[in-house]
Amino acid sequence: MSDSTLQDWLAAEEAVRQRQRAHAQPTFGELVKPEEVAGLSGLQIMQGMVEGRFPAPPISHTLDFILVEVEEGRAVFQGEPLWHHYNPLGTVHGGWFATLLDSALGCAVHSTMKPGESYTTLEIKLNLVRALKDKQPQRVRAIGRVRHRGRQMATAEADLVGPDGKLYAHASTSCLVFPANF
Repeated sequence: MSDSTLQDWLAAEEAVRQRQRAHAQPTFGELVKPEEVAGLSGLQIMQGMVEGRFPAPPISHTLDFILVEVEEGRAVFQGEPLWHHYNPLGTVHGGWFATLLDSALGCAVHSTMKPGESYTTLEIKLNLVRALKDKQPQRVRAIGRVRHRGRQMATAEADLVGPDGKLYAHASTSCLVFPANF
């Protein structure tokens, strides 16, 4: 099961990367411009990233992860823990787990934003339940799901899993929803 799942994951990742390469990507220091996304919902913006119309945020290049799926209330990031993500104990640094999970949580919430809305993280709770170290999955997925979306607050949860279904970490967040100021 895990070999075919890993192959499916790698194929999905490559499809997103091909779409991103097919569209002009920004140079260093450029992000999505507010005027490019004005009037779009959060889901449309996230879908634009998966489709390659909008650039991936720089953090995804720094930490070697990518948004591979998005729908309303759900976002899936896939990452490859590399040697430069390791801590002195010989395992993947907890900050890598946290950033990958925070991205899945935040983008799941982002996918529920209406045009003119924005959000920010109020808090995040992370539970590391299994170490990632050498000779473990080549890829892991952070799967974020919105639990509650109100007018001023949203909550979400996410799991970090390997292709064999093993749970490596889980997290939750509370986000403040407010009118965008761009």
